[in-house]
Amino acid sequence: MVITYAVLAVFFVVDILIIGRRPHVPSTKECVQHIAFFVAAALIFGGIMWAVAGPKPAVEFYSGWLTEYSLSIDNLFVFVIIMSNFAVPRKLQKYVLSIGITIALVLRGIFIALGAAILTRFTWVFFLFGAFLLVTAAKLLKGDDDDEEYHENVLIRGLRKIMPISDEYDGEKLRTVVDGRKVFTPMLIVFFAIGTTDVMFAFDSIPAIFGLTRDPFIVFTSNIFALLGLQQLYFLLGKLIDELVYLPLGLSAVLAFIGVKLIMEALHGNTLPFINGGHGFEAVPEIPTWLSLVVIVVCLGLASVASVIKMRQMASRETAAEAGTAKGEAVSRSAAAEGEELVREQLASGVQPDHGKDGAQALR
Repeated sequence: MVITYAVLAVFFVVDILIIGRRPHVPSTKECVQHIAFFVAAALIFGGIMWAVAGPKPAVEFYSGWLTEYSLSIDNLFVFVIIMSNFAVPRKLQKYVLSIGITIALVLRGIFIALGAAILTRFTWVFFLFGAFLLVTAAKLLKGDDDDEEYHENVLIRGLRKIMPISDEYDGEKLRTVVDGRKVFTPMLIVFFAIGTTDVMFAFDSIPAIFGLTRDPFIVFTSNIFALLGLQQLYFLLGKLIDELVYLPLGLSAVLAFIGVKLIMEALHGNTLPFINGGHGFEAVPEIPTWLSLVVIVVCLGLASVASVIKMRQMASRETAAEAGTAKGEAVSRSAAAEGEELVREQLASGVQPDHGKDGAQALR
């Protein structure tokens, strides 16, 4: 376990704190290489876990990693809006993401430790986690997650009131000098926005992962692998994130499934005295780990394929519309040319041009 954490720490430091600290806009090739490396690393890690500890923890890891990775992709859309809202220069966005992901890892580590301790002593918390995930799934299904527009929270509005904030960025600096006075740059507000957003993300992701496994080691490692390569994914997807139109539906199905699974587990191991006299419901089945993985893969796979099909259909319609417009303009130009030629022929033959209805149409 110590070796695992050490290797993951090296991965994280290299990806986030070394590569991510260099202000630049990564190329598509660089993004694909980084993402492919970390995806392969996650698959290999799961394979090693399978060989060492058996199939059950490995399947739990793969299920947790896929779920967390999918939630992270959905959350990238909010990062895009925050970057746009605060007009973060594109070459600084990688640096901002590296800090934001570091904050996310720390916060998730705290939430995982608290969640593991609470679930060990109070198994009835699964009822709350399950209900929360069902509500979140319903919001995703209805599209009520308010991702279309970013609204500054109370903390950020308070910071703007009590701290002098400059209008311009000064590289990576949090403080700068304007007219001989030291002020904070908008970078400080961006970090607070990313950090508070990470807290909200943790409330979604931590109950979801605990619905798949109760092992804190698997929970934490699946979160780390989901966060690695996330900043490259941000630049690779870019504006295409909002074109994954059916991803929220796939995530909604996954979260609803995990929510139901949590409630079923809570009923099976019930200890609340006002439910069935404090006894568990033996008739309630326990969903096997392999079935969870199958459901997650199928839901996300169908959502991705449907999104690709939808994007192609929209592209075909746009191409057809552009072709129709171009054809119409060509016909209009041809008709106008024919009308002008007819007028010239009439003038050449000494015939008075007809500017009546037919003539007007010809001229048009």
